[in-house]
This record gives sequence, structure tokens and C-alpha cells, in this order.
Amino acid sequence: MTEFSGRVEEISISGIREVFEAAGADAINLGLGQPDFPTPEHAKRAAIDAIESGASDAYTSNKGTLALREAISAKHDRDNGFSVDPEHLIATAGGSEALHVALEAHVDPGQEVVYPDPGFVSYEALTLLAGGTPRPVGLRDDLTMDPAAVEAAITDDTAVFVVNSPSNPTGAVQSEADMREFARIADDHDVLCLTDEVYERLVFDGEHHSPMRYAETDNVVVVNACSKTYSMTGWRLGWVAASERRVERMLRVHQYVQACASAPAQFAAEAALSGPQDVVEEMRSAFEERRDVLLDGLDDMGLDTPTPQGAFYAMPRVPEGWTQAVIDEGVVVVPGEAFGEHGAGYARISYAAGVETLKEAIEGMRRATDAVR
Repeated sequence: MTEFSGRVEEISISGIREVFEAAGADAINLGLGQPDFPTPEHAKRAAIDAIESGASDAYTSNKGTLALREAISAKHDRDNGFSVDPEHLIATAGGSEALHVALEAHVDPGQEVVYPDPGFVSYEALTLLAGGTPRPVGLRDDLTMDPAAVEAAITDDTAVFVVNSPSNPTGAVQSEADMREFARIADDHDVLCLTDEVYERLVFDGEHHSPMRYAETDNVVVVNACSKTYSMTGWRLGWVAASERRVERMLRVHQYVQACASAPAQFAAEAALSGPQDVVEEMRSAFEERRDVLLDGLDDMGLDTPTPQGAFYAMPRVPEGWTQAVIDEGVVVVPGEAFGEHGAGYARISYAAGVETLKEAIEGMRRATDAVR
């Protein structure tokens, strides 16, 4: 008899966290994906009012409060061009739980999950925890995922393929044509397209498009969250949007894993989604400015960096030893291989930090670049 489950033994602590924990206390942290803006005041006030009135003292519905789900439904109408019935939504403990319940509900042991590589670290780990088989797909030169490569990777054993736009870790944004193709692939092959849209409001070039808008079947599940859009990473409030039958299956997982999302966080999220949206544009504009500062610095160093069109990450191609040399200079960045085997030769840099901090970090990167050449 083994002491631990084989599924847990197959996964390890995130490479992002390993780098962060190993860095010194005085290091400039460009490793974690966390906005440095405060949560909007009206969202915080809504949570405080709910706490003080006792409105958040008890469990909510497993799916979340009706008012929150109505706000999420209105958000999809407003921002994404498709409608979701409030009954076809589940509020979750962040986008992380949303991904977990979606994969647990749709993947049987041995079934395959296709996902981008380099890609968000949770895709492989959550696939393994569900008993699935990871099938990473390499990216184009511009770090977008090629629908043709996804379709070529699909077999009779494929249950799910994951789309992430804007992408963590690359900052790439998939085109409308790509998203239409992903919807077609889900329809034609009768496999689930799990679309991770957590960064969808942080787009600098072009527009965000969701496969949900183009699918002719119910083979699309949307994962989203308030974490990045409203700088609410600590509130842990996300959601899944899907058809009635898919929500019913995901709810079976969610009710035992979580029962319901944090009640105060639900009140805050409702206010964030339905209240003034100018704070989102302010953050988006600030991140675009920071992106340009970072790209100019990397270009001056001679590092080839595909231009990130969204989120707040850049992924330059770097020489051997560069990432460790940068960390030795007191700047935390994450080696590309932390995001999959195709990430080797890259590094992920988060620009969720102020311009002056970025300029200081760029000088450390410049010294590291000179040292390894």
C-alpha cells in the first residue's frame, strides 16, 4: 500500500512559487501575477456592508447568490456578445477552482486534455489530479495557439482542449478567426473547449473574443474571475459559465469541494461587476504603459520578445543562464520551463509593478544579459 495517491505524487509545487520563495526579501518581484492596484472602493464597501449587516453570515446557494449571477450574466451580455442564464453559472473560489471543477466533471481516468505549452501551470496539474493524460501543444512563433495544431492533437481519447486568451504566461491574444476555429473544432469533434478568460479585460492590441460566442453546440465552458480585472486576487471569486447539463455536473463537484464561494467576496464581486468600470480602463492603460517600458528595455538588450497583446506578462527568448543571472541580480523572473517543456529558452516577466520599479529591474536584467553573453 502506498502512503500517498499516485495523482499527488505526479505533481509538484509550482515553479513560480519555488522561484518566489527562493528569492531574497529585498528582491524586485516580477514573478507573481498579481496587480499592484487596490480593489475598487465600491467593491470593498459592498463586502463591509454585507459583513456588518449580517448578510454574509450564512451559506449562499451552491451556485452563488442570484444577484451575483445576474451581474455575471449582464457582464457577458455587455462585454462578450453572448448570453448566459444566471442558472447556468456557478460562483467559485477563484478561477483556480473553476478550472478544477470543470476538469473533474469532464475528464475520466486516462482521457486526454490538450492545452497550450508554454501555458498556465494549473492545466497540467489539474489534468493529472482528475486522472487525465496531459497533451501539451507547442505554440506559434508569436506564442498564440494554432487551431490546426490543436485539431491534429485530438484523438478518440481527447475529452477537453484548453484555450487561454489573453494568455498567462505569454500575454498572447488569440484572433477572432482562431476563436471561431476553436468553436468549430469543439463542435466537429464533440470535445469540450475549456476557455480560460481571466485576463479578457486586459487587452492592448485588438479585441478579446470568446469561443462561446461562436459555438453551435454546448461544447464550450467559460472560466473567468474578478481576480485580475478588478485586482481582487485575494478575494478568490471566479465562475464557470456553461449549458444547464454541464453546470449540473460541475455543481456536483463544487458542492463537495467548496459548498459555496465566500459570501463577503460574492457581495464584493457583484458590486465590482455591476458598478463603475472606469477602474478597469485605468488599470488596462497603466499595464499598457508598463508593457511598452519593459519591451523597450528588452529590445535595447537585444532580447527577442513577441509583443504581448494582453494580460501583464512578457516572454522573451533568453540566452542560457539568463534567468538565474537575473535572479542573482535581485530581480525575480520565472524560467520558461516552469510553464512546460516548450517554454525552455524563454523567461516570463510580470509587469504588474510600477514604472519606476520596472526601470530598476531592467537595469538588473541588463547587467545579467551582459554577464551571460
